[in-house]
Amino acid sequence: MGGTNTMQADVTVDAIGLYCPMPIIMTAREIKKIQTGQMLAVKSDDAGIQADLPAWCKTTGNELVALTQDGTVFTGLVRKTK
Repeated sequence: MGGTNTMQADVTVDAIGLYCPMPIIMTAREIKKIQTGQMLAVKSDDAGIQADLPAWCKTTGNELVALTQDGTVFTGLVRKTK
């Protein structure tokens, strides 16, 4: 499946078209369903995710692995740490 160093999410939250606080609410709900060490991708076209997702990770103790932008869509990659 390719030798590139791309990290694969175990679960993806599709919050495109939704605005704060829905992407974070959906992220909080989904991260409870995965195992520690698994990755959760969050897709959102709300630019607020750039501040909201890092802040949420900081307050919950989960690891923000990456936050990228492709056009108008932001993708955050969060590793569940506890």
